[in-house]
Amino acid sequence: MSLNSADPPAGPVMPLSLAAVGRTVTFARAEGGVGLIRRLAEMGLTPGEPIRVLHRGPGPFIIMVRGSRLVLGRGMVQRILVRPG
Repeated sequence: MSLNSADPPAGPVMPLSLAAVGRTVTFARAEGGVGLIRRLAEMGLTPGEPIRVLHRGPGPFIIMVRGSRLVLGRGMVQRILVRPG
């Protein structure tokens, strides 16, 4: 299942795990079950939402969404698909 209720414009997507630190990307969709999709939506991660990558490393990622810092595990960021810009 994927979260794509707004059907964002077509274009290349990549896992959030590949986005560079300091880069702002746009949430396209998430690939996972209903629980993951609901949890992401509750954190403000919905289609079209800008995400700024603050930290990436071998462990958790730190991102900025809607003015809030979120810490996400590597497994989760690999399921979040984003578009450049």
